[in-house]
Amino acid sequence: MKDSNSDLFDPVVAMESEWSRGGSTSDADFAFAFNDSNFSDRVLRIEIMPDPVDARPDSDGCTTIADWARHRKRRREDIKKDNGADIASVPDEQILNGNQPDLDECENQDEDAVAMVEEPNSGDEATNSIDSDWSMDCSAGAVVRVKTLHISSPILAAKSPFFYKLFSNGMRESEQRHVTLRINASEEAALMELLNFMYSNTLTTTTAPALLDVLMAADKFEVASCMRCCSRLLRNMPMTPDSALLYLDLPSSVLMADAVQPLTDAAKQYLAGRYKDITKFQEEVLALPLAGVEAILSSDDLQVASEDAVYDFVLKWSRQQYPKLEERREVLGSRLARLIRFPYMTCRKLKKVLTCTDFDHDVASKLVLEGLFFKAEAPHRQRALAAEDSASSNRRFVERAYKYRPVKVVEFELPRQQCVVYLDLKREECANLFPSGRVYSQAFHLGGQGFFLSAHCNMDQQSSFHCFGLFLGMQEKGSVSFAVDYEFAARSRPTEEFVSKYKGNYVFTGGKAVGYRNLFAIPWTSFMAEDSLYFINGVLHLRAELTIRH
Repeated sequence: MKDSNSDLFDPVVAMESEWSRGGSTSDADFAFAFNDSNFSDRVLRIEIMPDPVDARPDSDGCTTIADWARHRKRRREDIKKDNGADIASVPDEQILNGNQPDLDECENQDEDAVAMVEEPNSGDEATNSIDSDWSMDCSAGAVVRVKTLHISSPILAAKSPFFYKLFSNGMRESEQRHVTLRINASEEAALMELLNFMYSNTLTTTTAPALLDVLMAADKFEVASCMRCCSRLLRNMPMTPDSALLYLDLPSSVLMADAVQPLTDAAKQYLAGRYKDITKFQEEVLALPLAGVEAILSSDDLQVASEDAVYDFVLKWSRQQYPKLEERREVLGSRLARLIRFPYMTCRKLKKVLTCTDFDHDVASKLVLEGLFFKAEAPHRQRALAAEDSASSNRRFVERAYKYRPVKVVEFELPRQQCVVYLDLKREECANLFPSGRVYSQAFHLGGQGFFLSAHCNMDQQSSFHCFGLFLGMQEKGSVSFAVDYEFAARSRPTEEFVSKYKGNYVFTGGKAVGYRNLFAIPWTSFMAEDSLYFINGVLHLRAELTIRH
């Protein structure tokens, strides 16, 4: 037999699924019922208090996102000062609901008001009111004015967990007609816009600063459907660096809301796209806050020479933004290190990471080992790790679109100084070389000298057709001469083994390059054809062997 006291229907559980979708009435238009006593069962009394000194509405007089951000920052600083002095004087037992973020009830002398809490601190009749936590000072001064609205509790409760709890907090029926909210004057326009939205599902405001005010109000009163609407409207407006950074710097309660996720995602994509060439905008990027740098470094499309350049940039930015070593180590270890793709750094740079004092030694050791283990994996395991990692936020095993393509190098000291270099190019990378492009490898070293490979789309020796060329160059400029034997090879179907394509020797001086203009002795169209012998699963596998001549 079922417990006679058990509920067959839990209204809170039932409503949660509706709130997550924006409310069961999210598509209904009840604008006709807004502030109409014929369709209302309660009266909402809005007590409007004076703003703190020097405070204005975030959107008041703001024509740009930057203006809104400055006003918002000043307001938060003022409120923080006020809270430090006043929050201690607010009785704990007058908090409406511990799950509501910072919602405090303050005593009010209006005799018509009804007690919100079941057991007021005094015998006097308390007010059925709740203060917005945007201004928690209950003694800020007299009420500037009072606005009274006729409201429908089912409509508001269906849209907002805040109002659902407010209307179901155990008040006696004879006392349920009046509900009082106390807000600052700067919050009035946003609250009225929000209430109107809860009836009509439309917003009348069109400027970004005003929409941000409504977004903050919707977050405060837990109206997810309005947050989604504000997010969508802001997302459709032209994005700027200021607005993108502001969207990433909204209060944590807003940023954690699913309704705002598309807006923050769009802001991250905008920043990543605008600053993908961090060398071109280096000074501007160095001045960005942490959230902006994180958005940029999360991108796969950074136009950087190599991951070594990403590492160098992160060190430069962190030293500039966090001069104190302890703070810098904390930011690097907890926020930025996960965005550096250590598996794609050169071994020479990884050695430097181990001796870099900016990183905690244990953190640096772990990151370097992870990078080295990845390099030692077989290609199919590397592809599997990258595929598994592609859905994560740090994507440390996913290769970026580097200007200089990563290479794998095997070095030998005996019987002769020699290195074997492997360079893989995707079919689309090769296609992008036509008609006269080139792509360079990352540097590798032999006998203390730096070398690189470069793949070209060029004309053949007789300039009769385009073809694929491969060249070997030495980095250092100067009078040093270096005699090298070299051999180029490529994997070829059907055996998929490396087949030698060109052998030669050359005495290098700094800045010189040597190679073959038509490595495969076929036109470009044949090289890129669907039945090309040289693309295996969409990848061209190249190998260069270098040996020092004595």
